[in-house]
Amino acid sequence: MILTPMFRLMPYIVATLVPAALLAAASVWGGIWALAAVLTITVVVFFLDKVTVEMTPSDADGHRLSEALGIVHFVLLALAIWSMGQPMALIDKVLIIIGCGLWFGQISNSNAHELIHRNARWPFRLGAACYASLLFGHHTSAHRLVHHVYAATDRDPASARLGEGFWRYVPRTWLGSFRAGLRAERRRRDGAFWPTPYRWYVGGAVASLACAAGLAGWRGVAGLVAIAAYAQLQLMLSDYVQHYGLRRATTSDGRVEPMGPQHSWNTPHWYSSAMMLNAPRHSEHHMHPAKPFPALELDRATMPMLPRPLPVMAVLALVPPVWRHLMDRRALRWQKPATDATFAAE
Repeated sequence: MILTPMFRLMPYIVATLVPAALLAAASVWGGIWALAAVLTITVVVFFLDKVTVEMTPSDADGHRLSEALGIVHFVLLALAIWSMGQPMALIDKVLIIIGCGLWFGQISNSNAHELIHRNARWPFRLGAACYASLLFGHHTSAHRLVHHVYAATDRDPASARLGEGFWRYVPRTWLGSFRAGLRAERRRRDGAFWPTPYRWYVGGAVASLACAAGLAGWRGVAGLVAIAAYAQLQLMLSDYVQHYGLRRATTSDGRVEPMGPQHSWNTPHWYSSAMMLNAPRHSEHHMHPAKPFPALELDRATMPMLPRPLPVMAVLALVPPVWRHLMDRRALRWQKPATDATFAAE
């Protein structure tokens, strides 16, 4: 039987849009919808990942789904902020902030990441706008121009070092990525002190805050800041987990080996992968950044595998002693000395 592209994308559609619909309902009506939304992104994902399902690569490009999710991002963000000014129970508002922080940080972040790797102008700008609306626009430049060039080296602020706890990593990666992205954009634009992309990122953040104030006053601004902070935390957790302790080998003359399958952590768990648009299939994304998310593959023999699904590992990363006990020995097993043969593929 020949499966249509829509059918092949069904796990991604369900895993991304069902929690968005529940969060939208929570923003309008509160009550049980808010709790259902949070449980759908946490508990339901945890148990569905325990079901053995093989997600085989597909030739569907997923572009229409990505663009639809980009639009849903702004609809849901507006509804969530509007709800902050409505007369609903405090617990409902707290659950909306938590649920939206998870959706924007895990699902919409993965989707915006997909969009900024597209060559077409409209999808790229949509992805950049998604990040800017969460007060994190600089990630657009830092990710493409810094992370994809220097990942798994000390020159990349987003690649966590062996033994570095998450709470020490957060300020280093936020500030470091902002500065490194700014430097990269300056080099591309003849040394302009404040290059155009960064003006758009800051302008987008200001516009987002102004819209929040217009929708719900100071409560809307507070809600946006809380949602954005929690979403950014999710994004930095993903970067932390997916590159922790892995380093590209360097020879005595300073050459760095090419990015390979051994330089990113991956997970095979099907439902969290579908929810995050295959972001946990991270090694192949770094080797082929333009490859659509449904086509990404896993090779358990050559790619480091996390012992638990990515969302579970992100929770464990919040407790550095537990994280280091679980991950340091695994990371060390993937390190190897640099030799001239390491660079034969260049």
